[in-house]
Amino acid sequence: MDEKILTIKKKVKKALDNYRYQHTLGVAYTAASLAMRYGEDMERLFLAGILHDCAKNIDNEEKYELCRKYKLDLSDIEKKAPFLIHGKLGAYIAEHEYGVKDKDILNAVRYHTTGRPGMSITEKIIYIADYIEPHRHEAKRLKEIRMEAFTDIDSALRMVLRDSLDFLKGKDRPVDPLTQETYEFYVNQIGKAALP
Repeated sequence: MDEKILTIKKKVKKALDNYRYQHTLGVAYTAASLAMRYGEDMERLFLAGILHDCAKNIDNEEKYELCRKYKLDLSDIEKKAPFLIHGKLGAYIAEHEYGVKDKDILNAVRYHTTGRPGMSITEKIIYIADYIEPHRHEAKRLKEIRMEAFTDIDSALRMVLRDSLDFLKGKDRPVDPLTQETYEFYVNQIGKAALP
């Protein structure tokens, strides 16, 4: 593995608690496996997986303070739900503290909690890997989605988006409008009748 990636991996380990770091490793290795399946660069996807939660363990007040400091605009929903901020803040940290200049990786970090219409394969892989990595066990269709991820990435993406929206709405948790918009974008690509 590239020396730069190993250095970043060590820095990220120090920034996260043990639980979050184990999840991060799970995402990185799942992303690398999906990269193999879809003919993508494994090291790039591993790096994106390592970085995806690099801002997750920052205290909520500090997240807000850093967003103000770095002039990162927050939506109304992000102002009310600090758990949504770590993607946007993480992309900034990945670029400015970890030295990552690859815009596709930075977008994968930024949008790994919400998704976005027109995601690249890198973004899709990180979004899905975050949901299906081996330490996850809560999702009701997890086994089915894991299999689908290695068969049809777009179908798996729609499944994750739908199940995430169902979960958030069922728990009466805030839903970022971008997640709803992303789901509708991918549903409209194939038509609702064919949805898995």
